[in-house]
Order: sequence, then structure tokens, then C-alpha cells
Amino acid sequence: MNHHRTLDPRPSELDRDAFVARFGDIYEHSPWVAELTWERGLTSEHDTPAGLAEAMGRTLREATPERQLEVIRAHPDLAGKAAVAGELTDDSTREQAGAGLDQCTPEEMARFERFNEAYKAKFGFPFVMAVKGSNRHAILAAFETRLVNSPDEERRTAIEQINRIARLRLDDRAQS
Repeated sequence: MNHHRTLDPRPSELDRDAFVARFGDIYEHSPWVAELTWERGLTSEHDTPAGLAEAMGRTLREATPERQLEVIRAHPDLAGKAAVAGELTDDSTREQAGAGLDQCTPEEMARFERFNEAYKAKFGFPFVMAVKGSNRHAILAAFETRLVNSPDEERRTAIEQINRIARLRLDDRAQS
């Protein structure tokens, strides 16, 4: 991880439009997170992946539950129909493939479909997990563990996972 590496261009030096153009896609289909983070003000401490991830994560954590749910619902199902149809964002495609979700057996795909449906029926939003560095077996186990959570507990867990995804994406940007 690039804890001390600065992002290029430096977020604190960008105007609003340039900042949103560069970082508006960090949160899946939710550029408002970048917009609001920029409006709150950026300093040189936000020029690292960790610093910017903290600022953007705070924006999402402090958003209303309704806005948080919008961000959660913008995420695709893991190993779901969008993945099979090739309709994921580039970041989501890489992340899911990296966790081996593109190599599921028919039985594993059926389990993912059942878990995705049960999860959405209970919580009203898709299961979100930062899958980078994980694998399909660990993800299926996490589904089972998290299905017992309360809706509020699971919304908070999903937001934590989304902020983790954002941090990993910002780390990747510091390398490229």
C-alpha cells in the first residue's frame, strides 16, 4: 500500500470540476461524494490515498441514511447478472475477477444467486464487500455471516466496505 505516496495530480490543487473528473468514480455511480468532499475543503493532507480516502469516507459516513442507501444500491451484485453480461464498471470487473468470481462453478454461481436474492429481500440493497485480496469461498462465508445482521447494522457494514473499496481504488490510482 502507498501510505505516503501522493496522488497525481494532487487533489488539493484541483478545481472542483477537475477533482470530480478525476475522483468522481471512486464511489460507484456516486460522484456527489467527490463533489461534497471537495466543497468541504482539501489540504495537502488529502493528497495521499489514505488522506483522501479518509475525507471521502467521512463524507459518506456523515451522509443521511437515504444517501448512504443510494450509494449501496449503486453497487452490482457480486457474481450477479451484470457481471455475467459484462455490464460492470471497469473497477468492479477487475475487483470481482481478482477475487475469482469470474471462475465460479455452476454450483457456486447458484449459491451466489440464492444469497444475493435472500440478502436483497432482507435488506433492500445488494451485498457489498471489498473483495480485493479475497476469494469466492470467503465471500460466500461472509454472505452467511452478514445475513443475520439487523438492517441498520448491515447498512453500516456496507458503508465500511464501500469506504474500504474506495481506499483500495485510491491506492491503485497512486500506482498508475
